[in-house]
Parts: sequence; C-alpha cells; structure tokens
Amino acid sequence: MTSRIHAFTLLELVIALAIAATLAVFAVPAYRSQIARTHRTDAAAALYRAAQFVENDAGGERNALPVGLDRAPQFGTALYRLGVLPANATNGGYTLEAVPVEDGPMHGDACGTFVLDATGVRANRSSNPTALAADECWNTR
Repeated sequence: MTSRIHAFTLLELVIALAIAATLAVFAVPAYRSQIARTHRTDAAAALYRAAQFVENDAGGERNALPVGLDRAPQFGTALYRLGVLPANATNGGYTLEAVPVEDGPMHGDACGTFVLDATGVRANRSSNPTALAADECWNTR
C-alpha cells in the first residue's frame, strides 16, 4: 500500500498569487477612494453642524466655534479644522470653512478646502490641478 501526499503544485500557487495580486490592484484604490469620500462627507457634515450653531448663537460672536465643532471628524484624529470667516457683502453674514490638516491624509486632496456661507452656497478652494467640481466634493451618496 502506497500513500500519496497531496500538496499544491508550483503552478497552482503561482495562479493563486496572480489572482490575489489582480484583486489587490483593483481593491486598494477603490478602498482608498471610499475612505477619502467618507472624510469629505465628515467635513461637509461638520460644516452643517457648525452653521446650525452659528445660526442659533443669537447675539454671540460669529468668529469662533466651540471645541468639538471646530474640527472634523468631531471625535478622534482631526482631518479638517473648521473656522468662521467674517461677514462680507455677498456671504449673508458669515462663511465657514473646513481646511485639511497640514500633515493629515486629506492634505493635497482634490477637493481642498470646503466652504459654506450663510446663504447656503457650497464651494471648494483647491490649489490641486486635478481639483474636483464642488458637486462631486459635496456629494454624500
């Protein structure tokens, strides 16, 4: 009676590694894109929370946000810093901006700085030559 040893051949191993590598080539960029979109959604949501605070802060100074509303995401490591810009002739009373943290993963992102003013105008400022349109940056779907 002879016993047979069952094992993978080198060809089977190479094919399995090729399939895994092909999946990784497509999966990693898609994962990074989804993470960036999630961070952008956090920035947009933080701006809306800050706008609600500023609108409800009757008689208060519209030049500073309280701790917790001055960053996105609200908890954990900050990826964006939020600030209030002063009133001008076109912004309706204030402008909020979410600026990517200098050494964070969103620094250099195609959407750049998120801007929301009192009239509801949403925009983005970016020095990135591959900047995305504001509609793409603010899209939360």
